[in-house]
Order: sequence, then C-alpha cells, then structure tokens
Amino acid sequence: MRVLLVEDDPELSSVITDGLRNDHIEVNAAQDFATGRERALLGTFDVIVLDVLLPGGTGFDLCRIVRERGIATPILMLTARDAVEDRVRGLESGADDYLTKPFAFMELTARIKALARRRPAIAPEHYDVADLHVDIPTREVTRRGVKILLTAKEFSLLEFLVQNAGNVVTRSAITAHVWDDNHDPFTNVLEVLVRRLRRKIDDGFEPKLIQTLRGAGYRLGV
Repeated sequence: MRVLLVEDDPELSSVITDGLRNDHIEVNAAQDFATGRERALLGTFDVIVLDVLLPGGTGFDLCRIVRERGIATPILMLTARDAVEDRVRGLESGADDYLTKPFAFMELTARIKALARRRPAIAPEHYDVADLHVDIPTREVTRRGVKILLTAKEFSLLEFLVQNAGNVVTRSAITAHVWDDNHDPFTNVLEVLVRRLRRKIDDGFEPKLIQTLRGAGYRLGV
C-alpha cells in the first residue's frame, strides 16, 4: 500500500511516517501545499492523508484540485480543527473521511486501511437502473453513455444503492456499508455524501434516480 502524507508539522509527520512504515505501508511525505499538489497529481497512491493548514495553501483547496483532475484516490483529512463546519467543508471538497487531532495512531491506521480496502466483488458485477450503468469490478459508472468519475466513498454509496435498487435503504445501513466501524459520529456526513453523489448522477439527467424518503432513508430508482 502506498500513502501520500501531506503534513506540515515535521515531528508529527515523522511519527506518522515511521508508524505506518513499521506496519509495512509505504509513505511519501510532503510538508507544504506545492509539494503535496505535485505529488498528488503526478503520483499513484492508495490513500492520501491531508492536513488542512499547510504552508502555501489549504488542504481544502488541494483536495478540490485533486478531485477536479479526476483523481479518485481516497482522501483522509487530518487536522486540529474539530468544528462541524470544517468537517463539512472538507467533505464538500471531496474528502472521504475526517480525523481530528489529537488521535490514537491505531485509529489512523485503521481508517487508512479501511479506505484502501477493496471489497470482494458480489454477483452480479454489472447493474443498470434506467440509463445508469455501474460496473463493480472496474468501478466504471456511466449515465446515457457519459462517464462519471466518483470518489471511493461516492462509489461505495452508489454500489450499495444499486445493489438495493427499488428498495428503501436506511441511514444506519448505508453508514455501516460506507464507513464500516470508522464512520464520523456527526449527522451531516451522510447528507453531504448523498448531495455530492446526486450532483454527479442526477444533475443534467432525467429521470432523477436518487430519492430521499424523509424519516426512512434513500432509494435508487425511477
């Protein structure tokens, strides 16, 4: 596994790097916005661990740039900020998970592994709902032939919805599937993720496929 760590605190960066390498995880460390941007755009990583406050820019901006380039590498935001607004902003920028400092190193490792983990393919491998096509093994998503790029968390949510197409899936069921045992405790995370996915899947297309059933959950279908 290869991890890009963008963290400006030299001591913390060293501790994280040494700890991950002791767990047989390859780490490429950067300590400023420009270096992190270059490595994120040019390198191939399984997970990006990204601090918010960086010399030369913010982690929010870097996350947004990575997503605009079509890079779907899972991103874990790592920061001392713990306000809900900052967490939402990070998720809106395209992050997949959020961990607030100080943290237990075992939790950081668990979250990184959870983001990098590929779930075994479950038959059927291809799903079609109206003009939406989802290929599970390749993670390719198209609608009306148009390719749609999704982050790891967005794809995990869509995968769960298409596997249960036509049925209502509860918030707790989605959370367990998408975040495993490491989901964020505050309630806005799921709404942010659904909103991101809805923009990519439904904006500019008819019919709208992602339906919200207040008090019940969500459903994918016509």
